[in-house]
Amino acid sequence: MIFKKYSPVGELSLFAAQMCDTLSKTTGCACAVTDRDTVIAVSGLPKREVLDKRISEDLERIIESRLMYQMKSGERKLQALSDSAGYFVSVAAPILAEGDVSGSVVFLTSDASPMGETEYKLAQTVAGFLGKQMES
Repeated sequence: MIFKKYSPVGELSLFAAQMCDTLSKTTGCACAVTDRDTVIAVSGLPKREVLDKRISEDLERIIESRLMYQMKSGERKLQALSDSAGYFVSVAAPILAEGDVSGSVVFLTSDASPMGETEYKLAQTVAGFLGKQMES
């Protein structure tokens, strides 16, 4: 018998994967959805390098802050994954469901380039939508 930590966001993994695919195709950027510990869906990057990998302490702090994050030029790069796979957080939006933080929607970059207002708003919108899906 194998025990796995329950993840409310993980219950939406198929739906989250579809959202990532849509975001990636629309923006041309890499996108991921995480729960509080790991990446549960990704598009625009090799899945074997990112999917089910543990998120970094930097990304955990962003999620716990319950605030949107957007990388600024000249700012310290925040690793997205704990194993330092070379992917950085460009935009991150926490997923809130019934007042609890459940995960995040993240736009990733390998060259640490900031993203624009469009990606910021899309991440915010999708995070809100996933939060509502978890509440129903």
